[in-house]
Amino acid sequence: MLFEDFFRPPVWSVSDLTRYLKDLVTSDPTLQELWVQGEVSNFKVASSGHAYFTLKDGRAQLPCVMWRPQVQRQQRHFLPRDGDAVEAHGFVGVYEAGGRYQFYADLLKPAGEGALYREFQRLKARLEAEGLFDESRKRPLPRFPRRIGVVTSATGAALRDILNTLRRRYPLAEVVLAPAVVQGEHAPPTLVAALQSLYAHHPDLIILARGGGSMEDLWAFNDERVVRAVAAAPVPVITGVGHQTDFTLVDFAADQRAPTPTAAAEMAVPHQDDLRLALRGLETRLQRAMVQDLTARRAALTRMELRLHRQAPLHRVFSQAQRLDELERRLHTAAKHLLALHQRRVQALSQRLAALNPLAILRRGYALLTTAEGQVVRSASAVHPGQRLHARLAEGGLKVVVEEASRDWG
Repeated sequence: MLFEDFFRPPVWSVSDLTRYLKDLVTSDPTLQELWVQGEVSNFKVASSGHAYFTLKDGRAQLPCVMWRPQVQRQQRHFLPRDGDAVEAHGFVGVYEAGGRYQFYADLLKPAGEGALYREFQRLKARLEAEGLFDESRKRPLPRFPRRIGVVTSATGAALRDILNTLRRRYPLAEVVLAPAVVQGEHAPPTLVAALQSLYAHHPDLIILARGGGSMEDLWAFNDERVVRAVAAAPVPVITGVGHQTDFTLVDFAADQRAPTPTAAAEMAVPHQDDLRLALRGLETRLQRAMVQDLTARRAALTRMELRLHRQAPLHRVFSQAQRLDELERRLHTAAKHLLALHQRRVQALSQRLAALNPLAILRRGYALLTTAEGQVVRSASAVHPGQRLHARLAEGGLKVVVEEASRDWG
């Protein structure tokens, strides 16, 4: 190895060097978002949908590419032709396969709109700092608006689209139009006046709309007076200005932003078909609830009727009659038992009485002697000879005369 080889710089491959340059460009924040102004040349849209063109001025040229999604969006507003002066937004990158740097554009505007865009950003930042765009200020839209105020041109297609959409979706709503100029230097005062004129009609919400156009055409909706009027509206405001990719400052101040006037009308009201479906569902639920309620009430009425029947005087009479029958059966049973008991007692007494009956003794051959006075003779010493006595036999009686009285038998 030669001595000078120690001081020789390293040898780069083309790929390494290109990749290094790409990293340098990508790491520079200035090159990652910028506006470039120049004249368009060789503008072509390939079959892939990507656009390729060159921006040039008197001293240099800049190869540019715009990918298909951005081209499709750009076609709705402005698609340049060769020779047009434009302002392009995007970033600088390195195309390794071609070994060149190029500009990747995502937005193209006619020359002059770059200043408008910067003014847009400046005013947006100031109003945002004041809190005009805070989400906490956004109000919900009424579900079923009865009166809708519309601020737009009386002769524009936006009004026809809004009216057709409202009529198709929700014909119950009343529409109050406040016509205004929607483009030019005289537009902002008329827009503010139109908004304020609607307040006397007490709308439930307001639609502020116009059709699409360039940034310059839509600039009236970036006017500070209009933005403040939208923010100060006493009812919710829906904006539908331009197309889906267009944003104006009134969109940030409004309660809801729609991409188009038609979408604003759709957002403002429900669809009558959805309401019919919801009503049918509510009707079904109401019928089911009524059936359940009637069933519950009928059951409660039946229970109350049973309670009333149980507490009715006639039911109490029947109940007492049943109790009386029961007591009667119990009394009859008790009486039978008591009678049987007394019968047994009488039978026993009868047997005892029969055993003690003098007649029974007399039937065994004995006689009962009584004096003429009816006194029972119990001792021989109680009588004297010649005394007349009456002898009671088991059958009949005898009159006897005492011949002799002796204490000794025999």
